[in-house]
Amino acid sequence: MKKLLQIIILSLLIFSNVSAEKRDNELNNLFKQLKSSENTKAAEIESKIWKIWITHPSDDRRGYRLTELLAQGSLLINEGKLSKAYGLFSQIILEDPKWSEAWNKRATVLYMMGRYEQSQNDINEVLKFEKRHFGALSGQGLVQTKLKNYKKAIESYKEVQKIYPSLQAPKVMILRLKKLIKEQSI
Repeated sequence: MKKLLQIIILSLLIFSNVSAEKRDNELNNLFKQLKSSENTKAAEIESKIWKIWITHPSDDRRGYRLTELLAQGSLLINEGKLSKAYGLFSQIILEDPKWSEAWNKRATVLYMMGRYEQSQNDINEVLKFEKRHFGALSGQGLVQTKLKNYKKAIESYKEVQKIYPSLQAPKVMILRLKKLIKEQSI
């Protein structure tokens, strides 16, 4: 039964993996749509973007394996096994240091572990490869808030708004951060 499940997952990954050029074109198109979409449609577009991001960009066996490892790491996060997830994402990064989503997942784990500076370092790597990564930019806003760098957090959320205008969280966070800055100056 376990073997059958692995075969099914592998076959799904085969059909979801696309060439690098096609992947880039699809992402560019989705980001254009995201800028002008309203809430429900934007959520659908966001889901498509995440599906591309969590799928390794190569269409070979290594890419399928790394995609599967990323999914396993995500399950470990959901189970609260942060150290194991950290190790798995680190392994993926060693194998492919240019896959932005592996860095993003590890940045998330580091944030959850309270290791904010290290999380920011991983976010920097994500943004090096995918400057439109609204998830990483939102995470950067959270990290900078924890580090009490409120102006930097606001800048991060403003970047998210440029990429994903209908997302409500940045608007809420910017208002909260401006209030914190105002309270500090009193």
